[in-house]
Amino acid sequence: MTNDPDIVLDDWLKTASAKVSATTLGPQSEQIGQVEEVGDGIALISGLPTVQLDELLRFDKGQCGFAQVLERDRVGCVVFDDLNTIQAGDSVRGTGDVVRVPVGPALLGRIVDPLGRPLDSKGPIATDMREPIERPAPAIIDRDLVTQPVQTGLVVVDTLFALGRGQRELIIGDRAIGKTTIAIDTIINQRTSDMLCVYVAIGQKSSSVRRAIDAITAFGAPERCIIVVAGSSSSPGLQWIAPFAAFTMAEYFRDRGQHALIVVDDLTKHAASHREIALLTRQSPGREAYPGDVFYVHARLLERAAKLSKEKGGGSLTALPVAETDAGNLSAYIPTNLISIADGQIVLDARLFHEGQKPAVDVGTSVSRVGGKTQAQALREAAETVRLDYAQFLELETFTRFGGMPDTRVRDKLTRGARIRAVLDQPQHAPLRLADEVALVLAVQSGLLDPLPLPTVALFRQGLRETLDRDVPDIVHRIQETGALDDAGKQAIREALRKYLQTLTPAAGVPEVAGKP
Repeated sequence: MTNDPDIVLDDWLKTASAKVSATTLGPQSEQIGQVEEVGDGIALISGLPTVQLDELLRFDKGQCGFAQVLERDRVGCVVFDDLNTIQAGDSVRGTGDVVRVPVGPALLGRIVDPLGRPLDSKGPIATDMREPIERPAPAIIDRDLVTQPVQTGLVVVDTLFALGRGQRELIIGDRAIGKTTIAIDTIINQRTSDMLCVYVAIGQKSSSVRRAIDAITAFGAPERCIIVVAGSSSSPGLQWIAPFAAFTMAEYFRDRGQHALIVVDDLTKHAASHREIALLTRQSPGREAYPGDVFYVHARLLERAAKLSKEKGGGSLTALPVAETDAGNLSAYIPTNLISIADGQIVLDARLFHEGQKPAVDVGTSVSRVGGKTQAQALREAAETVRLDYAQFLELETFTRFGGMPDTRVRDKLTRGARIRAVLDQPQHAPLRLADEVALVLAVQSGLLDPLPLPTVALFRQGLRETLDRDVPDIVHRIQETGALDDAGKQAIREALRKYLQTLTPAAGVPEVAGKP
């Protein structure tokens, strides 16, 4: 190594000359747009002719949004963040990418906004994996039959409207009659299953979101849940992307062979945010002022729920979208759209709710199009005539209100139907095991509850689990593990329940075990 300054300078000049020679000289261009108008969560931008639909745009002051409308001379951008600092004349640049959100196990147990930013006090999310919020639904060839059950822990749902892994079941009804409670109870019941849960709140009041989070924390397994919040105070853009972002977070687990459940609460408010954005960006309104693509928006969202084939890992994503009706009107625009997209609906009735029947499920209009294919064998056999008996009871009850003395056969049906209704009634945040549901249905179908006073049915339910675990633990374990129950097991459960009933009402004259063995 030499210290001659002339030689050192000569080497430096040679290196610099080589770098200059390797540099491609020529003009370079960069498209920079300009904000023309801004307000109500929308920015109209000019000067970005090559921007693509749904492309992520960044403003000079750090805000971001996505291109929702492409016109000849300007772009309609939906902004995620606060608009107060954006002014006409600000610069905007395209990123060449779409909106992405973090995914992975690091999100479990966290409360985040639709962009994956933490809303709790647990610090940043430790994941580098990010996926686009818009992803194609699995192809038909990549799907498998829906055959595995989703146990909600609600007797009325598991008995009459069995759900399957990979299904899309709509929960619909008027305001404040228990729609969210059914969804939250389903999440709580997964605390002992292998299903991971995602709850996304769209346009909900902060108090409502807080109640849902507190219920999951107190009764469920919050460390196996992701909660995505786009509250009523959030921008329309965040409310719009919320369900898409939540589906992407849930699909991470589905695509790796696991099972996930997503609750979207609710799609009525999502449709309202879609209409708001469409009107602000001056799209043509259609029925009830909704744009013409509102059906497509929800269809492409819910189609992402599926049961994958074994070649794709065998994972599943089950969706429970929630929708709100006005005065029980199921024929409104958004409810009819969602009913036609989903694989069934659980309809809640305001009259039943105000009469004290909770969950206030309307058995006549609710349906699960998967049917009993996913129902556990023990529950399917025990409940094979429950829906018919209950429907007959409701009809007879209506006619007997007009007066007259019904004969013995009708009185027996009214007695049995009243006990079925009492069994279907269930307190919130207290989901039951499969074995408990089987025992309840066996008790009512065998006539064991017929002599029991109606107020005592709730007392019977309270001690049911302890009785089964004490008297027939092997049968309980078999039902929980396999979902199956033979005739000897049914008889043993009936005998255990009969002895238990005698302790509740020793003078009630509980009959001998009846019904099929």
